[in-house]
Amino acid sequence: MTGRLERGATYGILAVFTVLSLTPMVGILSSALAPRGSLDTGFALPSGLHWGNFADAWTRGHFGSYLGNSVLVAVAVVAISGVLSVLAAYAFGVMRFPGASLLFYLFVLGLTLPEEALVVPLYFDLRAWHLTDSYAGLILPQAAQSLAFGVFWMRTYFRQAPRSVIEAARIDGASSWTTLWRVLVPMGRPAVSTMLVMVFMWTWNEFLIALVMVSDERYRTVPLGLAFFQGQHGSDTALLAAASVLVALPVVVVYVALQRKFIAGMLGGAVKE
Repeated sequence: MTGRLERGATYGILAVFTVLSLTPMVGILSSALAPRGSLDTGFALPSGLHWGNFADAWTRGHFGSYLGNSVLVAVAVVAISGVLSVLAAYAFGVMRFPGASLLFYLFVLGLTLPEEALVVPLYFDLRAWHLTDSYAGLILPQAAQSLAFGVFWMRTYFRQAPRSVIEAARIDGASSWTTLWRVLVPMGRPAVSTMLVMVFMWTWNEFLIALVMVSDERYRTVPLGLAFFQGQHGSDTALLAAASVLVALPVVVVYVALQRKFIAGMLGGAVKE
């Protein structure tokens, strides 16, 4: 009887949190499908399904070009920060060399620095190097910003990796490079996938760096494009909701596609060293 009560209470709590999580999403979808000019709050059923709102938002907001910019920036940031994080974390987690702890804590320090405190001096530095209004001005700061988390996350995995596996690879004549890419990385796919998904979400939703570094419309990303779109169509709730759905959809697709590995990586990363 006690087990049934506990199970029922668990399912009840999960149901409440599920409803709380889905309510904003349902509200946005309801507003996106409402007729143009509607003043619905988002929690009322639309009079009809106006799928044309998505096409209008896509065309008027130029989200096709903005989406291409965001994909390019996100893929580049994920690739750069992912490779560098794995290499640095392997050095900090497996190898032993002088100053390793000091260098690692310098990386961790990057997690404590607020983006707002760095963006202004960063802008002047990149402007002096003629990197503003360019893809490099968007990619390099975000890759460096994600590197601190990536190194911290992957170092935890490498420190938890079985030493017997590493020693067996070395006995078989595998170099450090081979041990990393052919043994440890395939074993740590959940941890790597979690890191990549989180970096992708942060990069896709990044607004401040894009706002400061980019003034040319050709390099706008979708969050920045959505902000300008809101300024132009602030009174059209349905169109704004449709544009918001278009901007958020790639992140949802990536998370749904990799959710099992993401959850496995989160559970694995929760283990204390």
